Amino acid sequence: MENNDISVGLDIGTTKIVAMIGRRNEYGKIELLGTGKAKSLGVHRGVVNNITQTIQSIQAAVDEAIAVSGIKITEAVVGIAGQHIRSLQHSDYITRPNSEDVISDEDLEKLEKQVYKLVMLPGEEIIHVLPQEFKVDGQAEITEPVGMYGGRLEANFHVVVGQVSSIRNIGRCIKSAGLNLAGITLEPLASAEAVLSTEEKEAGVALIDIGGGTTDLAIFKNGIIRHTAVVPFGGNVITEDIKEGCSIIEKQAELLKTKFGSAWPGENKDNEIVSIPGLRGRDPKEITLKNLSKIIHARVVEIIEQVFLEIKNYGHEEPKKKLIAGIVLTGGGAQLKHIKQLVEYITGMDTRIGYPNENLAGDSDESLSSPQYATAVGLLMNGLNKIDKNKEKDSQLEKEEPLKEENGDEVEAKEPKKSIFEKWGDKFRDFLDNAE
Repeated sequence: MENNDISVGLDIGTTKIVAMIGRRNEYGKIELLGTGKAKSLGVHRGVVNNITQTIQSIQAAVDEAIAVSGIKITEAVVGIAGQHIRSLQHSDYITRPNSEDVISDEDLEKLEKQVYKLVMLPGEEIIHVLPQEFKVDGQAEITEPVGMYGGRLEANFHVVVGQVSSIRNIGRCIKSAGLNLAGITLEPLASAEAVLSTEEKEAGVALIDIGGGTTDLAIFKNGIIRHTAVVPFGGNVITEDIKEGCSIIEKQAELLKTKFGSAWPGENKDNEIVSIPGLRGRDPKEITLKNLSKIIHARVVEIIEQVFLEIKNYGHEEPKKKLIAGIVLTGGGAQLKHIKQLVEYITGMDTRIGYPNENLAGDSDESLSSPQYATAVGLLMNGLNKIDKNKEKDSQLEKEEPLKEENGDEVEAKEPKKSIFEKWGDKFRDFLDNAE
């Protein structure tokens, strides 16, 4: 088995850390070779707040994945999220010295570099610069300007910004766990890769990833990412509310939520009761399921309303920006009973639960096609896509014979163009090396 066909996705979440090793099979589906899962200690709302514990959790997940697959891994594609992530829209332009020449990749790069120079708040850094539409000499709605004539090249960008220290801490944890960074991706983009179809992205869709510490949002329209946001609440605040409301310990609250919890209070009858063992010889506690679902309902409504506010901020109510495909829910929180109905009721938008299983090979473990693994599957896909691209480039370079100049000298073949994410990954690795 060739190890260079294998990729690793590492999802550093607030409640769990998942390492997933996989490769593509002959049908283009992902064959999972090994998965490791560890309780996430040291991460709060997507941000590392204890380096030592995070390193131990990463190592535990990676060691388990290695033990299952029997494959030694050295690098991983990592997801970045957390309450420090924000996004903004920005327009910029360059005036080209000679409008008689066609627009080239270099012009796009020049425009992109200009956006990276934007002045951010102290301690913040631009993570992704994602071009949306271009304008050439005032002609709007151009998706690919390369090869066109024009003097003024203008573009709208979706700029994702994060805290430098938080990004650096994640890099430090990965390095200390004995891994190299193969790439880094915004987690909502990774989840979108795993659960959204091309048609949905084209029609307009909002992906809501309800994690333990945060709820991530990614909005797509016409196949392009339009808006990203991170709401600093997730499944953990629901557990916390159950713990406080029912006066029980956290472990019991989590079990209650996953086994008996529902986001719709009208579903339970008043006489449905769960008995919870008391601590150290105390009497057991009796909790009605109606009360339990009332507690859950109140908090879920709050989370969904916050996210819906972000969807409205994007401009969903404008006819041109309407999200025809509605909402896709994923993440561990999407497993809560009746959450789909509640989201439809609050937002009035079509909703479905997003499972990453359509990208996985048929013989994959069923538990891994649960929404809580969507981000890890997306990160693994991201790594495999990178491998496929590199293979394509290599085969193209092999086909291209060295060009000859008129005098017979050989000219070096042009380096293939890197994608935005690859460029950013390179920049990020340099940034981490310099920070050491």
